[in-house]
Amino acid sequence: MHIKSVNLETVCGVTSVLPKNDKVEIAFAGKSNVGKSSLINALMNRKAYARTSSQPGKTQTINFYNINEAVYFVDLPGYGYAKVSLALKEKWGKLIEKYLRTSEQLRIIFLLVDIRHEPSANDKNMYDWIVHNGYNPVIIATKLDKINRSQKDKHVKMIRKGLNTVEGTPIIPFSSVTKQGRDEIWELIEFTMNGGFDEADEEIDDEEESVDDISSLEMNSNMEESIDTTEN
Repeated sequence: MHIKSVNLETVCGVTSVLPKNDKVEIAFAGKSNVGKSSLINALMNRKAYARTSSQPGKTQTINFYNINEAVYFVDLPGYGYAKVSLALKEKWGKLIEKYLRTSEQLRIIFLLVDIRHEPSANDKNMYDWIVHNGYNPVIIATKLDKINRSQKDKHVKMIRKGLNTVEGTPIIPFSSVTKQGRDEIWELIEFTMNGGFDEADEEIDDEEESVDDISSLEMNSNMEESIDTTEN
């Protein structure tokens, strides 16, 4: 897609009312320092539009980027290592869960993990939590340029096993330096914008019945402890 316009249209904090958008929404989730902002900037063909920070607690919002008046990129707060109060973490967790449960336009969640390492407990909790809320996330394995080319397949298998992904889940290796993987990600986004995942969403709803019966309270508690707002 040729990017003609990018607009940070809506910023939602813990007390905000989530917008009811009329365009497809594509969400991005990932722990701090995994490269989420770098990915979003690369997809938007902007150097530093998505706000970044190295200070814990900076990104306390869900950010809605309007791309070409055609699709929204939804930047979810990061998770892991937040040095904030438990009460605030609970509010962030509830905010994200509210978005996942109430958005009528959310079609894909991209979950970012670092290709260099086995998925952390926080990564696994977030993956399980997303699946529990009715979505099958596409995995983006970031920092591809940090490993040897010959290691790529091995590390992709490591991530698939570590997350125990649903069969058929795409894992796309990505580098913000070389931009490898960007075209594949955009192909999925454009496919979704054209309605390509409508039938897949119905299948995921059916699969959800077979997911282990993990209570929403338990899953939310796990994620509330790991939600972080450090921008990547």
